[in-house]
Amino acid sequence: MKQKKNLRIYNSLTKKIEKFVPSNPPKVTMYVCGITAYDSSHLGHARSAVVFDVFYRLLKYLGYEVVYVRNITDIDDKIINRSNKEGIFWRDLTERYIKEYEEVTKALGLLKPTYEPRASEHISEIIALIEKLVENGLAYQSNGDVYFEVAKFPSYGKLSGRKIEELIAGVRIEVSQKKRNPLDFALWKSAKPDEPFWESPWGKGRPGWHIECSAMALKYLGETIDIHGGGLDLIFPHHENEIAQSEGATGKPFVKYFIHHGLITVNGEKMSKSLGNFVTMEYLLNRFHPEVIKAFLLSTHYRSPLDYSEQNIKNMEKAIYRFYETLYWLRKAQPLKEGLLSEKARKLERSLNEFEENFISALLDDFNTALAMGYLFSFENEVYNFITRNPNLTTEESLLLEKIDKKIKELSGKILGIGEAEPEEFWKVERTKKLQSIGKNLQEIENLVKQREKARKEKNFVLADKIRDELKSFGIILKDTKTETFWYME
Repeated sequence: MKQKKNLRIYNSLTKKIEKFVPSNPPKVTMYVCGITAYDSSHLGHARSAVVFDVFYRLLKYLGYEVVYVRNITDIDDKIINRSNKEGIFWRDLTERYIKEYEEVTKALGLLKPTYEPRASEHISEIIALIEKLVENGLAYQSNGDVYFEVAKFPSYGKLSGRKIEELIAGVRIEVSQKKRNPLDFALWKSAKPDEPFWESPWGKGRPGWHIECSAMALKYLGETIDIHGGGLDLIFPHHENEIAQSEGATGKPFVKYFIHHGLITVNGEKMSKSLGNFVTMEYLLNRFHPEVIKAFLLSTHYRSPLDYSEQNIKNMEKAIYRFYETLYWLRKAQPLKEGLLSEKARKLERSLNEFEENFISALLDDFNTALAMGYLFSFENEVYNFITRNPNLTTEESLLLEKIDKKIKELSGKILGIGEAEPEEFWKVERTKKLQSIGKNLQEIENLVKQREKARKEKNFVLADKIRDELKSFGIILKDTKTETFWYME
């Protein structure tokens, strides 16, 4: 185990940063609310997926055996409304968007959760859980619907910090003649004409949204789970209702640590489909390398809002380009003479040790990916300067660079998922994509770069400058070194 005793995270339940102590170490159970499959995935969905993917990676790096569940809501009001609007079968609709989401997570290089359950495949577990709540006197039937009776769960509001009386007085809640109390929420909804339904003890119907997550979490992770994650917008009512349902059924604490990430904003407003200000992942993945998007999503502390603009992502693209240029030179570095470490190399070796310590410490302190990335890019800058200013490497210096390369892959690659691509492949993909956008092909540009290199060696600077200007007109940046010309497009 690697320093796991020092992991501290902010617990939304207690409103403070706490030492992380799982119920049954080294096992850790983690449930994260996934997508509702009724529309295309946007950057907000990606933030949740990326944040908890990196948290999953960190826990595994620390030696924990993680059972990670990320559910899919494939039956609810939004899905039914959308399928009716488009005139297609609801399962066809959800399959379309589930497949699209899977393609996004694959493109982003995210690890697959241990389980990815769908609500529609767990109807029997949902019904059994509702029956238990009815049996415990916490739920009641009303004209084919079943509601959770909030007034009978005294600790309702402990996650959101809201009191029942205040909620009744101040929160706008859908009024229904079927409810005993406006705060009561649906566990089972009777089927309306032309809606999907399942048979149940209360007649034909379908589950409410909140009960789906409780049933799946209890099935795969047990009565008390270590970590439950999602966006801040899920604290109330979704996660609040999950607590009430789960603890009402089992009589045991449902979650030890609630972890909530901040929302994506656009000009200070929440990015959402209802506001129409969202940017789809399809659009972003067509324009930017997946690691650029991941780095952008991790560039702000997970609990803070993250403001989207294309310029902000382009700024991150520059940082990732520089990072992969450094990795490119790192892999190319070859010893030219026998010898030990120079003073500059010994300083770089000390920086490597400091980087590793600082990088891990930042992640252990409430998962501060923004600070960890700051340490990563600062160290990468030192590596870049060392390689470009010290071309005549000794054998020992070459071994140090190999060690640095391995450590960057171990920390940044395995934990953040940044730096996983082979540098040469990264640049081939990026150059090809950028050139296609202006109607050029990679071979054409490579030939021009080689012609310019040949002209420079032959001291034909007129031709070299002419080719340079032509390449510049395409937006190509050239970097001449003693061994080759490195290039990229802004």
